[in-house]
Formats: sequence, C-alpha cells, structure tokens
Amino acid sequence: MAETRTVPVPDGLEGLRLDVAISRMFGLSRTAAADLIDDGAVLLDGDAPARSVKVRGGAYLEITIPDPVDLAAAPPVAVHGLTILHDDEDLVVVDKPVGVAAHPTIGWDGPTVSQGLAAMGLRISTSGAPERQGIVHRLDAGTTGVMVVAKSERAYTQLKRAFKQRTVQKLYSALVQGHPDPSSGTIDAAIDRHPSSDWRFAVVAGGRPSVTHYETARAYRAASLLDVHLETGRTHQIRVHLAALRHPCCGDALYGADPTLSRHLGLTRQWLHARSLGFEHPSSGEWLTVTSPFPADLQHALDVLDAES
Repeated sequence: MAETRTVPVPDGLEGLRLDVAISRMFGLSRTAAADLIDDGAVLLDGDAPARSVKVRGGAYLEITIPDPVDLAAAPPVAVHGLTILHDDEDLVVVDKPVGVAAHPTIGWDGPTVSQGLAAMGLRISTSGAPERQGIVHRLDAGTTGVMVVAKSERAYTQLKRAFKQRTVQKLYSALVQGHPDPSSGTIDAAIDRHPSSDWRFAVVAGGRPSVTHYETARAYRAASLLDVHLETGRTHQIRVHLAALRHPCCGDALYGADPTLSRHLGLTRQWLHARSLGFEHPSSGEWLTVTSPFPADLQHALDVLDAES
C-alpha cells in the first residue's frame, strides 16, 4: 500500500530545490523524487509545486510514496501492436502503439513497453531505476510512434547523454485545429504542472524551459498537419505548446480540443505521432534514423479531411 506522510521541511534544507530536498529527506533518487512531484504525489503547504521550487524550512510537505515497483512481480506481457523497427546488440527501436506506457509508473496498470519487450525475450539494459531499466526517454500512453530502448549498459549511458545534450533529432507529426499563424515558427515558453490540475501541464512563468519548433506540412479546411521538432522534452510539451497557441491537437480533450471535430474525425485520443528519431549509434558512431508510419486511427482522420478538401 502507498504511504502518505506529512512532515515539516528541516531548516537545514532551506533553499534547496524541492526534488533535491525530497531525495535527501526520504532516501529516494532525485529522478524518483521528481517523478512523484510530476505525478501529483507531493503537496507543499497544501499546493501542488514545481520540482524546481525552493523549499522553506518549516514548510509542510505531504508526500505519497508508493511501494517499490517489483518487476519480478510484473510478468512479461505480450503487447498487441508493439513492433520492432530496429534491433541490434546495443539497442532496440520500437513502434509504440496507443494505450501503452513506456514503463510501470504510479497509477498506471495497463501494458508497458518494458513488459512487451520482456515478452519478446529481449535482454534490456539493467541501468536506471528498477521500474524503468533501459528506458532512456518516454512517450505518453496516448501518443504513438518511435521509441528507443537501451539493451547494453554503454548504450544506456550514451543515449541518456544524447537526450540530455539535445543531440537526438525528434520529429513528430501533429494534426491541430485551425491554421497556425504564422504557418511555421518556434514556441519558447516554460512549462510546469497546471496550477489547478494534477494531471495537466501548462505554460507557467518560472517553469522548466521548453522549446518547440513547428512547420505546417498541409492545411485542410478545419485543421493543419504540422511537422514538429522538439528541442526539449517536457511532459506533454507538444500538446501544451500547441494548446497555448489556441491550436490544440485534434482529439486532445485534456487540452481543449473541439469534441465535435474529434468525433467527426473518429478520434478517441490526441492526433500526435512520433514519426522519426535520429541519433548517433553508441557503438558504430554512425547516424541512425528510424521512422514510423501513421497508425490506422490517425490515417483515418487524414482520409476524412482529404475527402473534404
């Protein structure tokens, strides 16, 4: 059972970032502490904080700490639609289907990429937290497309570094409502947890720096298909930034998509697809680019728009 504790922040930790303070107070890794904050499991003086907020000695911290994830107790599960796009001794690149999370996490009891790869008999790197071994980046459960997982320890270290240093080329396709003006541009707006919602994120002053580049690939009557390049990789970044432009992803009810248009296009989730991933291979040093076609539900929405053009 998860345990909820309410404790004052020790005076000796005053001025530290919240994720650092939690790490020291509860013996968690900084990544685990940050994930608890992002998942809404932390309140500071009754408010949902950003991980970067500086703590005050004596402030009251309420934190819900789940039981450690035991991967041995989460047996391999065949994941329908999870396909291999590239596989070698160092890494595996998959085409992640909708409704699948990257790895076990708080509040998620559905299928994961980790379980699916285990069911395929693939050996994955043991680096990283127990519940996310080999996972070097994530896609939302409702977002499909290309995702790389490390198999060797060398690949894990080098891929994590590449993502951190922003040398990985991440190309997404997004179908948005209306027509962005200008038709191409850069969104440079900090993102953090929504001030009134545990499950949404928003453009927030003082949040984490976030940069998204977009270009209109095709304009339809009621929507536009965008090529989106991520410079940073925040949770829900594309969805939040496009919604901030008042052009949310079609089908994205969480961020204000028009339900009438969503139904018309047959969408039950956001129209967002990780189309390609490019990076330097950790062993050969050669540039590797892996792409994924649009899944059936997203292609259907485009077909509807094409028929009306």
